[in-house]
Amino acid sequence: MDTDDLLRRGLDWVARIAPYDLAAVFTLDEDSRLVVRAARGHLASQVRGHRIDLANFPTLREALETRRARAFTEDDHRHGDGDPFDGVLDLSPGHACMVVPLHAAGRSLGLLTLDRAHCESYPQAVVDQVETYGQILGLALDNSDRRVALEHLRAEELERARESDEVAAGYGVLERSVSPAVRAVAARARQVAPTDTPVLILGETGTGKERLARALHLWSARADRPFVAVNCAAIPASLLESELFGHTRGAFTGATRDRLGRFQLASGGTLLLDEIGELPIELQAKLLRVVQEGVVEPVGSDKSVKVDVRLLAATHVDLEKAIATGRLREDLYYRLAVFPLRLPPLRQRLEDLPLLCAAMLAEQSQRTGRRGMRVSDAGLARLRAHAWPGNLRELSNALERATIVTSGEILGPEAFELGDMPAETGPIDHAPKTSPSDAPLHHDGRIATLEEVSALQIQRVLTHTRGRIYGPGGAAELLGVPPSTLQSRMKKLGVARTA
Repeated sequence: MDTDDLLRRGLDWVARIAPYDLAAVFTLDEDSRLVVRAARGHLASQVRGHRIDLANFPTLREALETRRARAFTEDDHRHGDGDPFDGVLDLSPGHACMVVPLHAAGRSLGLLTLDRAHCESYPQAVVDQVETYGQILGLALDNSDRRVALEHLRAEELERARESDEVAAGYGVLERSVSPAVRAVAARARQVAPTDTPVLILGETGTGKERLARALHLWSARADRPFVAVNCAAIPASLLESELFGHTRGAFTGATRDRLGRFQLASGGTLLLDEIGELPIELQAKLLRVVQEGVVEPVGSDKSVKVDVRLLAATHVDLEKAIATGRLREDLYYRLAVFPLRLPPLRQRLEDLPLLCAAMLAEQSQRTGRRGMRVSDAGLARLRAHAWPGNLRELSNALERATIVTSGEILGPEAFELGDMPAETGPIDHAPKTSPSDAPLHHDGRIATLEEVSALQIQRVLTHTRGRIYGPGGAAELLGVPPSTLQSRMKKLGVARTA
């Protein structure tokens, strides 16, 4: 049942132990106001949507803080801070009234109020019973809120999956790959998936690490539970702790209500910490505690919350180098790297190009409306000649651009605008530019390192775009990576932005 139906049924049930003319559930909004969420009884129609400012009702605030139910007397109504329904209902000052706080997992959720028109206080034994029932109702409300949050999260994840064609395709060919390296990764992933062992997924940017994480989740006993992913590099360091562990109302400026963290949302399921190499050092000790003890402590709270999460981590960073430079705790690394899986870059699995292209074009057809598209043999030869610094993500972008500029259903070599081929150089040479025996060489005759090749490729693309990184036709788009990632890579490799 949905949350509103749950509350209505709960209010009907409480009438068995505490008769009322009006029962209402108030929940806290982001402005610290109490809003009637559900109401029952013959007076209910008059109070739906009623709001009160908690600052004007110290006794209600006290009930929330102490988490104790209270029956109000005639003296309370006359000399206290008034009745929550003053100005809305015409109830006598001595009418029977009870306030019951609703809370769960350290969170204040709101209040349950019971009112009777006749002048009589609720007996203390009844108050104690309703207080116990309020705890049960609070747990049910908290579970319902979590379910709604998870549904929103799942919707976001589905949207992300639809937008990430290259990731979806990478998963689709994981076990159908003809690449020995990919097939070996898939076999090892199948072995570890049924366990709760932490897995560290390694690989360059764009190799499909998140899709492999999803595969591990779907192959596990947690498949029907939440899969939650958080990119540690995409969230400001000042907000990341709250994002991971949650926070309580008032924990910091702007924290107007309690908020669950990603660990709590993923409880019972799987949590992927993407780009774990970018996690701030000050948060690593707290993450280590979660890994070791299975508890989180929301920001602003002194209470630990138990979580049951299968933890996956992914990164393109050299973690052993990060340990040596003091950017990563060694004890955290060994907790996360129990079972490492390394995804090969696209240039090492070029035999999968036909399969990848077919899968990506099928995925993209739902968005572009171009069905039946395929890459010709000459087009595949053109793709094999490219270095693919952006891996599957870059391939997806190249295919989508080619689909847009091609009128027919066949994508030939001329359809692909790859970063290693400036437009003014004339017709495209369809022959592969490199072979295993024709590796890039330094001026001194030695074979260039991967970082040197990457730096050279980025510099060539920047020269082609005249230093433009952002927007259509910019270096980031041509290389198939986010602009922020490209700038970070340029800084790391010492590549200057040309004008």
